[in-house]
Amino acid sequence: MNSSTSPTTSSASSIHPLDEALQLTPAPTAAGQYEGQTHPGYWNMVGPFGGITAATLLQAVMQHPDRLGDPLSLTVNYAGALTAGAFTVQATPVRTNRSTQHWTLSILQAGADGAPVVTTTATAVTAVRRETWSVGDVPMPEVAPPAERKAVVVPPEAVEWLNRYEMRPLAGFIPRTWDGSGDHSLTQLWMRDTPPRPLDFVALSALADVFFPRVWLRRARQVPAGTVSLTVYFHASAAQLQATGTGYLLGQARGQEFRNGFFDQTVQLWNEAGTMLATSHQVVYYKE
Repeated sequence: MNSSTSPTTSSASSIHPLDEALQLTPAPTAAGQYEGQTHPGYWNMVGPFGGITAATLLQAVMQHPDRLGDPLSLTVNYAGALTAGAFTVQATPVRTNRSTQHWTLSILQAGADGAPVVTTTATAVTAVRRETWSVGDVPMPEVAPPAERKAVVVPPEAVEWLNRYEMRPLAGFIPRTWDGSGDHSLTQLWMRDTPPRPLDFVALSALADVFFPRVWLRRARQVPAGTVSLTVYFHASAAQLQATGTGYLLGQARGQEFRNGFFDQTVQLWNEAGTMLATSHQVVYYKE
C-alpha cells in the first residue's frame, strides 16, 4: 500500500470511480504507450493508492492490441511517488510463447526540468489457461458472512482512497490504540469496491493492496511505511471473476518477517463461494 490529502471526488458521472481512474488514451505515435491522469478519489498520503497504480499498469496490458490470454502475475516496483497530474504508461510485450506472454511496463511523469522521469516499473505475465487437474491447498477460513459484520465508517480526515472500498472487518483490522501493544499481524475482512462494481482483473489487482501496513498492527505504532514491491498472482479465470460479480471478497493478510526497516506481507483473496481468486506478496519499507 503506497503511502497530503487531496481534493475529494466530485464527479457526478455514472462512470464508476475505478473506471474513471483507469482511463488510458493510446498515444498516436508510440506503440504500447498510453496517457493517463491521476484521480483524486484514489489519493493516499503522498501520492496515489498503490493498488490503483498496480491496476493502471495492468489496464495498459489489458488494452494492448497484442495481448495473449489473461493476467497470470503482475509485479510492481514503486521507485517513487506519482505526483498529481498527467502520466505516461509504456507497455511492451517482450516475448510471446505458445501459451504465455511476458511484459515490461513503466510509468513516467515530467520531472522538475520537464524531462520524463520513471516513477514505477513493472513486469507482467499473461497466459492462455487450459483445463487440468486443479486443487486448492489453502481453504477459505470459516468466518461470519458479510451481512453479519458492520462496514467501517471512514472518518472525514482519512485519506481519500479509503472511500472507494467497502470494508467489513472480521479480525485485526487496525489497532484501537497506538500504544505499542501489538502482538500479531493477521487481518481478515470482507471487502469490495464502492459503489459495487463487477469484479475484473484490474479491480482484483487493486483489492490485493487494501490492507494497512502490517507493522502498524504488529507494533500498534503508526510508523511511516510504503510498499517497495508488490506481486499479485491471479488464480481465477475471467469466467470466475464474472461469476463473483459485485459480491464480497474475503481478504486475509499477514506479515512474516519485520527486520532492519523492511517487512513482507502475504495476502489471500477468496470470493463468497470459497474460490481463491488471487494471492499476493509485497515488501514494505518502514521508518523508525
